[in-house]
Amino acid sequence: MTTENRTPLLSIRDLKVAFDSGKTSNEVLHGIDLDIHRGETVAIVGESGSGKSTTASAIVNLLPGTGHVTGGSIVLEGTDLTSLTKAQMERIRGRDIGFVPQDPMSNLNPVWSIGFQVKEAIRANGIATGRKEVERRAIEVLQQAGLADAERRLHQFPHQFSGGMRQRALISIGLAADPKLLIADEPTSALDVTVQRVILDHMASLTAEKGTSVLLITHDLGLAAERADTIVVMNQGEIVESGPSREILENPQHPYTQRLVAAAPSLASQRIQASAVDRGIKHEADLATAEDAVVVTDLVKEYKIRQGSFRSERFRAVDGVSFQIPRGRTMALVGESGSGKSTIAKMVLGLEPATSGSILIDGMDVGRLSGREAFALRRRMQPVFQDPYGSLDPLRSIGGTISEPLDVHKVGDAASRRARVAELLDQVALPQELASRYPNELSGGQRQRVAIARALALKPDLVVLDEAVSALDVLVQDQILQLLADLQSELGLTYLFITHDLAVVRVVADFVSVMERGKIVEQGTVDEIFANPAEEYTRRLLDAIPGASIPLGAGTAEPAA
Repeated sequence: MTTENRTPLLSIRDLKVAFDSGKTSNEVLHGIDLDIHRGETVAIVGESGSGKSTTASAIVNLLPGTGHVTGGSIVLEGTDLTSLTKAQMERIRGRDIGFVPQDPMSNLNPVWSIGFQVKEAIRANGIATGRKEVERRAIEVLQQAGLADAERRLHQFPHQFSGGMRQRALISIGLAADPKLLIADEPTSALDVTVQRVILDHMASLTAEKGTSVLLITHDLGLAAERADTIVVMNQGEIVESGPSREILENPQHPYTQRLVAAAPSLASQRIQASAVDRGIKHEADLATAEDAVVVTDLVKEYKIRQGSFRSERFRAVDGVSFQIPRGRTMALVGESGSGKSTIAKMVLGLEPATSGSILIDGMDVGRLSGREAFALRRRMQPVFQDPYGSLDPLRSIGGTISEPLDVHKVGDAASRRARVAELLDQVALPQELASRYPNELSGGQRQRVAIARALALKPDLVVLDEAVSALDVLVQDQILQLLADLQSELGLTYLFITHDLAVVRVVADFVSVMERGKIVEQGTVDEIFANPAEEYTRRLLDAIPGASIPLGAGTAEPAA
Protein backbone atom coordinates (compact mmCIF):
# COMPACT_ATOMS: atom_id res chain seq x y z
CA MET A 1 0.00 0.00 0.00
CA THR A 2 1.36 3.40 -0.98
CA THR A 3 1.03 5.98 1.79
CA GLU A 4 3.43 8.71 0.68
CA ASN A 5 2.14 12.28 0.24
CA ARG A 6 -1.14 11.53 2.00
CA THR A 7 -2.36 13.02 5.25
CA PRO A 8 -2.50 10.23 7.83
CA LEU A 9 -5.72 9.45 9.67
CA LEU A 10 -3.76 9.29 12.94
CA SER A 11 -0.42 10.96 13.53
CA ILE A 12 1.57 10.51 16.75
CA ARG A 13 4.59 12.71 17.37
CA ASP A 14 7.12 12.54 20.22
CA LEU A 15 4.61 10.81 22.51
CA LYS A 16 5.80 10.34 26.08
CA VAL A 17 3.90 8.52 28.81
CA ALA A 18 4.79 8.19 32.49
CA PHE A 19 3.40 6.44 35.55
CA ASP A 20 3.61 8.20 38.90
CA SER A 21 4.66 6.39 42.06
CA GLY A 22 4.59 8.63 45.11
CA LYS A 23 6.83 11.60 44.35
CA THR A 24 8.62 9.88 41.46
CA SER A 25 7.57 9.57 37.83
CA ASN A 26 8.62 6.62 35.68
CA GLU A 27 8.62 7.32 31.94
CA VAL A 28 7.62 4.23 29.92
CA LEU A 29 7.22 5.72 26.42
CA HIS A 30 10.18 7.80 25.28
CA GLY A 31 9.08 9.87 22.30
CA ILE A 32 7.01 7.68 19.93
CA ASP A 33 6.41 8.72 16.29
CA LEU A 34 3.75 6.77 14.39
CA ASP A 35 1.43 7.36 11.40
CA ILE A 36 -1.63 5.34 10.40
CA HIS A 37 -3.22 6.11 7.03
CA ARG A 38 -6.80 5.50 5.94
CA GLY A 39 -7.44 1.88 5.12
CA GLU A 40 -4.05 0.81 6.46
CA THR A 41 -3.34 -1.94 8.97
CA VAL A 42 -0.38 -1.25 11.25
CA ALA A 43 0.89 -3.92 13.65
CA ILE A 44 2.93 -3.09 16.74
CA VAL A 45 5.06 -6.03 17.86
CA GLY A 46 7.46 -6.55 20.74
CA GLU A 47 7.77 -8.50 23.96
CA SER A 48 5.76 -7.88 27.12
CA GLY A 49 6.62 -4.51 28.66
CA SER A 50 7.83 -2.99 25.39
CA GLY A 51 5.09 -0.32 25.40
CA LYS A 52 2.66 -1.78 22.82
CA SER A 53 -0.50 -1.70 24.94
CA THR A 54 0.52 1.57 26.62
CA THR A 55 0.66 3.23 23.18
CA ALA A 56 -2.81 1.90 22.33
CA SER A 57 -4.27 2.98 25.68
CA ALA A 58 -2.77 6.48 25.35
CA ILE A 59 -4.52 6.99 22.01
CA VAL A 60 -7.97 6.47 23.58
CA ASN A 61 -7.02 8.10 26.92
CA LEU A 62 -7.53 4.88 28.87
CA LEU A 63 -4.14 4.61 30.55
CA PRO A 64 -4.41 2.53 33.73
CA GLY A 65 -3.69 3.79 37.23
CA THR A 66 -1.45 6.84 37.43
CA GLY A 67 -0.44 6.70 33.76
CA HIS A 68 -0.61 10.00 31.86
CA VAL A 69 0.73 11.61 28.71
CA THR A 70 3.65 13.90 29.58
CA GLY A 71 4.53 15.16 26.12
CA GLY A 72 3.89 14.97 22.40
CA SER A 73 0.69 14.87 20.35
CA ILE A 74 -1.88 12.36 19.09
CA VAL A 75 -3.69 13.92 16.12
CA LEU A 76 -6.82 12.28 14.65
CA GLU A 77 -8.04 14.03 11.48
CA GLY A 78 -6.59 17.35 12.62
CA THR A 79 -7.72 17.10 16.27
CA ASP A 80 -5.11 16.65 18.99
CA LEU A 81 -6.63 14.04 21.29
CA THR A 82 -4.31 14.99 24.15
CA SER A 83 -6.00 18.41 24.40
CA LEU A 84 -9.60 17.12 24.64
CA THR A 85 -11.73 17.11 27.77
CA LYS A 86 -13.04 13.84 29.19
CA ALA A 87 -16.50 14.46 27.68
CA GLN A 88 -15.03 15.26 24.27
CA MET A 89 -12.90 12.13 24.36
CA GLU A 90 -15.94 10.00 25.22
CA ARG A 91 -17.58 11.17 21.98
CA ILE A 92 -14.49 10.09 20.02
CA ARG A 93 -14.35 6.61 21.56
CA GLY A 94 -16.59 4.10 19.85
CA ARG A 95 -17.73 6.38 17.02
CA ASP A 96 -14.33 7.33 15.59
CA ILE A 97 -12.02 4.93 17.42
CA GLY A 98 -13.12 1.41 18.30
CA PHE A 99 -11.15 -0.41 20.97
CA VAL A 100 -10.88 -4.17 21.52
CA PRO A 101 -9.01 -4.87 24.79
CA GLN A 102 -7.06 -8.06 25.42
CA ASP A 103 -8.72 -9.73 28.40
CA PRO A 104 -12.45 -10.38 27.85
CA MET A 105 -13.22 -11.47 31.42
CA SER A 106 -11.84 -8.20 32.80
CA ASN A 107 -13.70 -6.11 30.24
CA LEU A 108 -17.14 -7.72 30.15
CA ASN A 109 -19.49 -7.11 33.08
CA PRO A 110 -20.30 -10.53 34.60
CA VAL A 111 -23.77 -9.48 35.81
CA TRP A 112 -24.99 -8.14 32.46
CA SER A 113 -25.95 -10.30 29.51
CA ILE A 114 -23.82 -10.16 26.37
CA GLY A 115 -26.75 -8.67 24.46
CA PHE A 116 -27.23 -5.88 27.01
CA GLN A 117 -23.56 -4.90 26.76
CA VAL A 118 -23.53 -4.89 22.96
CA LYS A 119 -26.78 -2.91 22.85
CA GLU A 120 -25.41 -0.41 25.39
CA ALA A 121 -22.45 0.30 23.06
CA ILE A 122 -24.81 0.73 20.09
CA ARG A 123 -27.06 3.17 21.95
CA ALA A 124 -24.14 5.09 23.46
CA ASN A 125 -22.67 5.68 20.00
CA GLY A 126 -26.00 6.77 18.50
CA ILE A 127 -26.02 4.04 15.87
CA ALA A 128 -29.64 3.06 16.50
CA THR A 129 -32.41 4.22 18.83
CA GLY A 130 -35.54 2.06 18.59
CA ARG A 131 -35.57 -1.17 20.60
CA LYS A 132 -35.98 -3.41 17.56
CA GLU A 133 -33.40 -1.51 15.55
CA VAL A 134 -30.87 -1.74 18.40
CA GLU A 135 -31.47 -5.49 18.75
CA ARG A 136 -31.16 -6.04 14.99
CA ARG A 137 -27.84 -4.19 14.94
CA ALA A 138 -26.61 -6.14 18.01
CA ILE A 139 -27.32 -9.45 16.26
CA GLU A 140 -25.64 -8.17 13.10
CA VAL A 141 -22.38 -7.14 14.79
CA LEU A 142 -22.19 -10.41 16.75
CA GLN A 143 -22.57 -12.32 13.50
CA GLN A 144 -19.93 -10.16 11.84
CA ALA A 145 -17.53 -11.06 14.64
CA GLY A 146 -18.03 -14.76 13.86
CA LEU A 147 -20.47 -15.67 16.67
CA ALA A 148 -22.88 -18.35 15.50
CA ASP A 149 -26.52 -18.35 16.65
CA ALA A 150 -26.20 -14.69 17.67
CA GLU A 151 -29.92 -14.18 18.37
CA ARG A 152 -29.92 -16.85 21.11
CA ARG A 153 -26.51 -15.78 22.44
CA LEU A 154 -27.80 -12.25 23.21
CA HIS A 155 -29.44 -13.53 26.38
CA GLN A 156 -26.42 -15.41 27.74
CA PHE A 157 -23.88 -14.09 30.24
CA PRO A 158 -20.06 -13.93 29.94
CA HIS A 159 -19.53 -16.99 32.16
CA GLN A 160 -21.65 -19.04 29.73
CA PHE A 161 -19.29 -18.21 26.84
CA SER A 162 -15.96 -19.86 26.07
CA GLY A 163 -12.87 -17.63 26.05
CA GLY A 164 -13.00 -17.37 22.28
CA MET A 165 -16.70 -16.47 22.30
CA ARG A 166 -16.09 -13.75 24.90
CA GLN A 167 -13.32 -12.32 22.74
CA ARG A 168 -15.68 -12.23 19.75
CA ALA A 169 -18.27 -10.38 21.85
CA LEU A 170 -15.64 -7.74 22.67
CA ILE A 171 -14.74 -7.45 19.00
CA SER A 172 -18.40 -6.95 18.09
CA ILE A 173 -18.63 -4.09 20.62
CA GLY A 174 -15.50 -2.49 19.14
CA LEU A 175 -16.92 -2.69 15.61
CA ALA A 176 -20.48 -1.68 16.52
CA ALA A 177 -20.20 1.95 15.32
CA ASP A 178 -18.14 1.25 12.17
CA PRO A 179 -15.23 3.34 13.53
CA LYS A 180 -12.62 5.02 11.35
CA LEU A 181 -9.83 3.42 13.41
CA LEU A 182 -10.04 0.09 15.20
CA ILE A 183 -7.43 -0.56 17.91
CA ALA A 184 -7.21 -4.29 18.57
CA ASP A 185 -4.98 -5.30 21.50
CA GLU A 186 -4.18 -9.03 21.07
CA PRO A 187 -7.70 -9.60 19.65
CA THR A 188 -7.19 -13.26 18.75
CA SER A 189 -4.70 -14.59 21.32
CA ALA A 190 -7.41 -16.75 22.94
CA LEU A 191 -8.78 -18.11 19.65
CA ASP A 192 -7.90 -21.22 17.68
CA VAL A 193 -6.52 -20.69 14.18
CA THR A 194 -9.73 -21.25 12.20
CA VAL A 195 -11.83 -18.88 14.33
CA GLN A 196 -8.89 -16.46 14.31
CA ARG A 197 -9.04 -16.44 10.53
CA VAL A 198 -12.78 -15.61 10.57
CA ILE A 199 -12.15 -12.62 12.84
CA LEU A 200 -9.14 -11.36 10.92
CA ASP A 201 -10.87 -11.82 7.55
CA HIS A 202 -13.70 -9.62 8.85
CA MET A 203 -11.25 -6.94 9.95
CA ALA A 204 -9.63 -7.11 6.52
CA SER A 205 -13.01 -6.67 4.81
CA LEU A 206 -13.65 -3.56 6.94
CA THR A 207 -10.33 -2.12 5.80
CA ALA A 208 -11.10 -2.81 2.16
CA GLU A 209 -14.79 -1.88 2.02
CA LYS A 210 -15.12 1.00 4.50
CA GLY A 211 -11.60 2.41 4.60
CA THR A 212 -11.29 1.45 8.27
CA SER A 213 -7.77 1.66 9.63
CA VAL A 214 -6.55 -0.99 12.07
CA LEU A 215 -3.90 -0.71 14.77
CA LEU A 216 -3.09 -4.30 15.69
CA ILE A 217 -1.18 -5.02 18.91
CA THR A 218 0.17 -8.57 18.79
CA HIS A 219 2.97 -10.87 19.91
CA ASP A 220 2.30 -13.18 16.92
CA LEU A 221 4.78 -12.25 14.18
CA GLY A 222 3.10 -14.63 11.74
CA LEU A 223 -0.19 -12.80 12.23
CA ALA A 224 1.51 -9.42 11.83
CA ALA A 225 3.30 -10.57 8.69
CA GLU A 226 0.11 -11.86 7.09
CA ARG A 227 -2.33 -9.12 8.11
CA ALA A 228 -0.43 -5.82 8.42
CA ASP A 229 0.78 -3.43 5.74
CA THR A 230 3.30 -1.93 8.16
CA ILE A 231 5.06 -3.42 11.18
CA VAL A 232 6.34 -1.27 14.06
CA VAL A 233 8.81 -2.96 16.41
CA MET A 234 8.91 -1.65 19.99
CA ASN A 235 11.45 -2.34 22.71
CA GLN A 236 11.62 -0.71 26.15
CA GLY A 237 9.28 2.14 25.25
CA GLU A 238 10.91 3.05 21.93
CA ILE A 239 10.32 2.22 18.28
CA VAL A 240 13.48 0.48 17.11
CA GLU A 241 12.39 -0.38 13.57
CA SER A 242 9.38 0.08 11.26
CA GLY A 243 8.49 -0.47 7.63
CA PRO A 244 6.58 -2.73 5.22
CA SER A 245 5.75 -6.00 6.96
CA ARG A 246 7.48 -8.46 4.63
CA GLU A 247 10.54 -6.27 4.42
CA ILE A 248 10.84 -6.08 8.21
CA LEU A 249 10.39 -9.82 8.73
CA GLU A 250 12.45 -11.06 5.79
CA ASN A 251 15.30 -8.61 6.27
CA PRO A 252 15.29 -7.25 9.85
CA GLN A 253 17.99 -4.66 10.51
CA HIS A 254 17.86 -3.99 14.25
CA PRO A 255 19.36 -6.70 16.55
CA TYR A 256 16.17 -6.78 18.63
CA THR A 257 13.99 -7.36 15.55
CA GLN A 258 16.39 -10.10 14.45
CA ARG A 259 15.93 -11.81 17.83
CA LEU A 260 12.13 -11.57 17.55
CA VAL A 261 12.09 -13.06 14.06
CA ALA A 262 14.52 -15.83 15.03
CA ALA A 263 12.35 -16.78 18.02
CA ALA A 264 9.05 -16.97 16.09
CA PRO A 265 7.88 -20.56 15.44
CA SER A 266 6.58 -21.31 11.95
CA LEU A 267 5.77 -24.27 9.72
CA ALA A 268 9.34 -24.06 8.44
CA SER A 269 10.70 -24.54 11.96
CA GLN A 270 12.38 -27.74 13.09
CA ARG A 271 11.97 -29.69 16.33
CA ILE A 272 13.87 -27.94 19.14
CA GLN A 273 16.98 -29.91 20.01
CA ALA A 274 17.68 -30.03 23.72
CA SER A 275 20.88 -28.28 24.69
CA ALA A 276 21.36 -30.84 27.47
CA VAL A 277 21.96 -33.96 25.34
CA ASP A 278 25.42 -34.35 26.80
CA ARG A 279 24.19 -34.74 30.38
CA GLY A 280 24.01 -38.53 30.26
CA ILE A 281 20.33 -38.59 29.35
CA LYS A 282 18.43 -40.94 27.04
CA HIS A 283 19.45 -40.66 23.40
CA GLU A 284 17.33 -40.96 20.26
CA ALA A 285 18.09 -44.66 19.88
CA ASP A 286 16.80 -45.30 23.40
CA LEU A 287 13.66 -43.27 22.78
CA ALA A 288 12.89 -45.14 19.57
CA THR A 289 12.31 -48.32 21.58
CA ALA A 290 10.73 -46.65 24.61
CA GLU A 291 7.64 -48.28 26.09
CA ASP A 292 4.38 -46.35 26.29
CA ALA A 293 4.02 -44.16 29.37
CA VAL A 294 0.38 -43.29 28.57
CA VAL A 295 -2.16 -45.52 26.79
CA VAL A 296 -5.66 -44.11 26.19
CA THR A 297 -8.23 -46.54 24.75
CA ASP A 298 -11.80 -45.81 23.54
CA LEU A 299 -12.13 -42.87 25.93
CA VAL A 300 -15.62 -41.35 26.20
CA LYS A 301 -16.85 -38.40 28.27
CA GLU A 302 -20.50 -37.36 28.38
CA TYR A 303 -22.12 -34.47 30.25
CA LYS A 304 -25.75 -33.82 31.08
CA ILE A 305 -26.85 -30.44 29.71
CA ARG A 306 -29.94 -28.99 31.36
CA GLN A 307 -32.55 -27.75 28.90
CA GLY A 308 -35.09 -26.24 31.29
CA SER A 309 -38.44 -27.65 32.54
CA PHE A 310 -36.44 -30.31 34.41
CA ARG A 311 -35.24 -31.78 31.09
CA SER A 312 -31.67 -32.56 30.15
CA GLU A 313 -29.84 -34.07 27.23
CA ARG A 314 -26.50 -35.83 27.01
CA PHE A 315 -23.58 -34.13 25.31
CA ARG A 316 -20.59 -36.25 24.22
CA ALA A 317 -17.48 -34.09 24.63
CA VAL A 318 -14.99 -36.93 23.98
CA ASP A 319 -16.04 -39.72 21.65
CA GLY A 320 -13.99 -42.92 21.48
CA VAL A 321 -10.48 -41.43 21.65
CA SER A 322 -7.37 -43.65 21.61
CA PHE A 323 -3.68 -42.72 21.60
CA GLN A 324 -0.32 -43.64 23.14
CA ILE A 325 2.61 -41.54 24.33
CA PRO A 326 6.03 -43.26 24.45
CA ARG A 327 8.08 -42.54 27.56
CA GLY A 328 10.28 -39.47 27.23
CA ARG A 329 8.40 -38.14 24.20
CA THR A 330 5.94 -35.31 23.51
CA MET A 331 2.52 -35.79 21.99
CA ALA A 332 0.55 -32.72 20.94
CA LEU A 333 -3.23 -32.74 21.05
CA VAL A 334 -4.53 -30.09 18.64
CA GLY A 335 -7.90 -28.88 17.39
CA GLU A 336 -10.36 -26.03 17.58
CA SER A 337 -11.94 -24.75 20.79
CA GLY A 338 -14.53 -27.25 22.00
CA SER A 339 -12.90 -30.22 20.29
CA GLY A 340 -12.36 -31.99 23.64
CA LYS A 341 -8.62 -31.41 24.19
CA SER A 342 -8.80 -29.97 27.71
CA THR A 343 -11.45 -32.51 28.75
CA ILE A 344 -8.99 -35.29 27.90
CA ALA A 345 -6.29 -33.52 29.94
CA LYS A 346 -8.58 -33.42 32.97
CA MET A 347 -9.36 -37.12 32.64
CA VAL A 348 -5.69 -38.06 32.25
CA LEU A 349 -4.92 -36.08 35.42
CA GLY A 350 -7.80 -37.76 37.26
CA LEU A 351 -9.68 -34.48 37.70
CA GLU A 352 -12.69 -35.76 35.71
CA PRO A 353 -14.00 -39.36 35.63
CA ALA A 354 -14.34 -41.00 32.22
CA THR A 355 -17.80 -42.18 31.13
CA SER A 356 -16.19 -45.21 29.51
CA GLY A 357 -12.86 -46.37 28.13
CA SER A 358 -9.52 -46.57 29.92
CA ILE A 359 -6.45 -44.45 30.70
CA LEU A 360 -3.33 -46.40 31.62
CA ILE A 361 -0.41 -44.55 33.22
CA ASP A 362 2.55 -46.93 33.40
CA GLY A 363 0.08 -49.81 33.20
CA MET A 364 -2.20 -48.54 35.98
CA ASP A 365 -5.84 -47.84 35.06
CA VAL A 366 -6.59 -44.31 36.36
CA GLY A 367 -10.32 -45.06 36.61
CA ARG A 368 -9.89 -48.12 38.83
CA LEU A 369 -7.53 -46.76 41.47
CA SER A 370 -8.41 -46.42 45.13
CA GLY A 371 -8.15 -43.00 46.75
CA ARG A 372 -4.74 -43.87 48.22
CA GLU A 373 -3.47 -45.20 44.86
CA ALA A 374 -4.76 -42.12 42.99
CA PHE A 375 -3.04 -39.83 45.49
CA ALA A 376 0.24 -41.71 44.98
CA LEU A 377 -0.12 -41.55 41.19
CA ARG A 378 -0.61 -37.79 41.29
CA ARG A 379 2.95 -37.47 42.55
CA ARG A 380 4.04 -38.78 39.16
CA MET A 381 1.92 -36.55 36.91
CA GLN A 382 1.55 -32.78 37.16
CA PRO A 383 -0.21 -30.04 35.16
CA VAL A 384 0.91 -26.66 33.78
CA PHE A 385 -2.10 -24.53 32.86
CA GLN A 386 -2.55 -21.70 30.37
CA ASP A 387 -2.89 -18.80 32.80
CA PRO A 388 -0.12 -18.89 35.42
CA TYR A 389 -1.55 -15.86 37.24
CA GLY A 390 -4.90 -17.64 37.62
CA SER A 391 -3.32 -20.92 38.76
CA LEU A 392 -0.90 -19.40 41.31
CA ASP A 393 -2.18 -18.36 44.74
CA PRO A 394 -1.72 -14.55 44.92
CA LEU A 395 -1.41 -14.76 48.74
CA ARG A 396 1.35 -17.37 48.70
CA SER A 397 5.01 -16.52 48.06
CA ILE A 398 6.81 -18.04 45.09
CA GLY A 399 8.80 -20.29 47.41
CA GLY A 400 5.62 -21.40 49.16
CA THR A 401 3.90 -22.03 45.83
CA ILE A 402 6.70 -24.25 44.54
CA SER A 403 7.02 -26.18 47.81
CA GLU A 404 3.27 -26.71 48.31
CA PRO A 405 3.21 -30.12 46.50
CA LEU A 406 6.07 -31.23 48.78
CA ASP A 407 4.02 -30.18 51.81
CA VAL A 408 0.87 -31.95 50.56
CA HIS A 409 2.71 -35.21 49.91
CA LYS A 410 4.84 -34.85 53.08
CA VAL A 411 8.13 -35.02 51.19
CA GLY A 412 11.18 -34.08 53.30
CA ASP A 413 11.49 -31.56 56.13
CA ALA A 414 11.49 -27.75 56.03
CA ALA A 415 15.23 -27.51 55.27
CA SER A 416 15.15 -30.07 52.43
CA ARG A 417 12.09 -28.36 50.94
CA ARG A 418 13.87 -25.01 50.89
CA ALA A 419 16.83 -26.69 49.21
CA ARG A 420 14.49 -28.28 46.65
CA VAL A 421 12.89 -24.88 45.91
CA ALA A 422 16.35 -23.39 45.31
CA GLU A 423 17.20 -26.31 43.01
CA LEU A 424 13.96 -25.89 41.05
CA LEU A 425 14.45 -22.15 40.63
CA ASP A 426 17.88 -22.92 39.17
CA GLN A 427 16.36 -25.53 36.83
CA VAL A 428 13.88 -23.02 35.36
CA ALA A 429 16.53 -20.27 35.21
CA LEU A 430 15.02 -17.97 37.86
CA PRO A 431 17.05 -16.14 40.53
CA GLN A 432 16.68 -17.59 44.02
CA GLU A 433 15.72 -14.23 45.52
CA LEU A 434 12.34 -14.58 43.77
CA ALA A 435 11.38 -17.18 46.40
CA SER A 436 10.25 -14.43 48.77
CA ARG A 437 8.24 -12.52 46.15
CA TYR A 438 4.60 -12.89 45.13
CA PRO A 439 2.99 -13.64 41.70
CA ASN A 440 1.94 -10.01 41.07
CA GLU A 441 5.62 -8.98 41.26
CA LEU A 442 6.63 -11.25 38.36
CA SER A 443 6.27 -10.97 34.58
CA GLY A 444 4.10 -13.42 32.63
CA GLY A 445 7.12 -15.41 31.52
CA GLN A 446 8.49 -15.61 35.07
CA ARG A 447 5.10 -16.78 36.40
CA GLN A 448 4.99 -19.52 33.77
CA ARG A 449 8.47 -20.66 34.84
CA VAL A 450 7.22 -20.78 38.44
CA ALA A 451 4.27 -22.94 37.30
CA ILE A 452 6.72 -25.30 35.59
CA ALA A 453 8.95 -25.40 38.70
CA ARG A 454 5.93 -26.27 40.85
CA ALA A 455 4.96 -29.04 38.43
CA LEU A 456 8.48 -30.49 38.69
CA ALA A 457 8.69 -30.31 42.49
CA LEU A 458 7.67 -33.95 43.01
CA LYS A 459 9.92 -35.19 40.15
CA PRO A 460 6.98 -36.41 38.02
CA ASP A 461 7.22 -38.71 35.01
CA LEU A 462 4.33 -37.09 33.09
CA VAL A 463 3.60 -33.36 32.65
CA VAL A 464 0.33 -32.21 31.05
CA LEU A 465 0.73 -28.76 29.47
CA ASP A 466 -2.61 -27.15 28.60
CA GLU A 467 -1.98 -24.10 26.35
CA ALA A 468 1.09 -23.42 28.48
CA VAL A 469 2.71 -20.90 26.10
CA SER A 470 -0.22 -19.46 24.14
CA ALA A 471 -0.34 -16.18 26.11
CA LEU A 472 3.40 -15.47 25.95
CA ASP A 473 5.28 -13.23 23.55
CA VAL A 474 7.66 -14.91 21.11
CA LEU A 475 10.90 -14.34 23.04
CA VAL A 476 9.50 -15.66 26.33
CA GLN A 477 7.68 -18.46 24.48
CA ASP A 478 10.93 -19.50 22.83
CA GLN A 479 12.70 -19.55 26.22
CA ILE A 480 9.94 -21.68 27.79
CA LEU A 481 9.89 -24.16 24.88
CA GLN A 482 13.68 -24.52 25.02
CA LEU A 483 13.44 -24.98 28.79
CA LEU A 484 10.84 -27.74 28.35
CA ALA A 485 13.06 -29.48 25.78
CA ASP A 486 16.08 -29.30 28.10
CA LEU A 487 14.10 -30.60 31.10
CA GLN A 488 12.69 -33.45 29.03
CA SER A 489 16.20 -34.45 27.99
CA GLU A 490 17.59 -34.06 31.49
CA LEU A 491 14.78 -35.74 33.44
CA GLY A 492 13.27 -38.10 30.85
CA LEU A 493 9.86 -36.39 31.11
CA THR A 494 6.83 -37.37 29.05
CA TYR A 495 4.67 -34.46 27.83
CA LEU A 496 1.03 -34.26 26.78
CA PHE A 497 1.05 -30.87 25.07
CA ILE A 498 -2.36 -29.32 24.37
CA THR A 499 -2.45 -26.31 22.08
CA HIS A 500 -4.27 -24.60 19.23
CA ASP A 501 -0.98 -23.24 17.82
CA LEU A 502 0.28 -25.67 15.18
CA ALA A 503 3.44 -23.64 14.59
CA VAL A 504 4.41 -24.37 18.21
CA VAL A 505 3.59 -28.05 17.68
CA ARG A 506 6.14 -28.07 14.87
CA VAL A 507 8.99 -27.11 17.20
CA VAL A 508 8.04 -28.96 20.39
CA ALA A 509 6.28 -32.26 19.59
CA ASP A 510 7.25 -35.70 18.32
CA PHE A 511 3.70 -36.93 17.67
CA VAL A 512 0.41 -35.15 17.02
CA SER A 513 -3.25 -36.14 17.32
CA VAL A 514 -5.78 -33.90 15.59
CA MET A 515 -9.19 -33.59 17.27
CA GLU A 516 -12.51 -32.48 15.81
CA ARG A 517 -15.79 -32.53 17.76
CA GLY A 518 -14.56 -34.99 20.35
CA LYS A 519 -12.93 -37.45 17.94
CA ILE A 520 -9.35 -37.95 16.78
CA VAL A 521 -9.50 -37.61 13.01
CA GLU A 522 -5.79 -38.03 12.29
CA GLN A 523 -2.62 -38.90 14.17
CA GLY A 524 1.01 -39.67 13.47
CA THR A 525 4.46 -38.14 13.73
CA VAL A 526 4.69 -34.37 13.38
CA ASP A 527 6.70 -34.71 10.17
CA GLU A 528 4.10 -37.04 8.62
CA ILE A 529 1.08 -34.94 9.53
CA PHE A 530 2.59 -31.58 8.56
CA ALA A 531 4.11 -32.82 5.31
CA ASN A 532 1.15 -34.87 4.09
CA PRO A 533 -2.10 -34.33 6.03
CA ALA A 534 -4.71 -36.90 5.00
CA GLU A 535 -7.82 -35.15 6.35
CA GLU A 536 -9.41 -31.99 4.98
CA TYR A 537 -9.89 -30.72 8.56
CA THR A 538 -6.15 -31.01 9.25
CA ARG A 539 -5.37 -29.18 6.01
CA ARG A 540 -7.73 -26.38 7.03
CA LEU A 541 -6.00 -26.05 10.41
CA LEU A 542 -2.58 -25.88 8.73
CA ASP A 543 -3.77 -23.42 6.07
CA ALA A 544 -5.23 -21.14 8.77
CA ILE A 545 -1.90 -20.65 10.57
CA PRO A 546 -1.04 -16.92 10.31
CA GLY A 547 2.02 -16.25 8.20
CA ALA A 548 2.38 -19.87 7.08
CA SER A 549 3.82 -18.77 3.73
CA ILE A 550 6.20 -16.19 5.21
CA PRO A 551 9.64 -17.39 6.31
CA LEU A 552 10.16 -16.68 9.99
CA GLY A 553 12.59 -18.12 12.51
CA ALA A 554 12.99 -21.62 13.81
CA GLY A 555 12.11 -20.91 17.41
CA THR A 556 15.74 -20.89 18.50
CA ALA A 557 16.65 -17.28 19.18
CA GLU A 558 19.97 -16.51 20.76
CA PRO A 559 19.67 -15.04 24.25
CA ALA A 560 20.17 -11.35 24.71
CA ALA A 561 23.73 -10.26 25.23
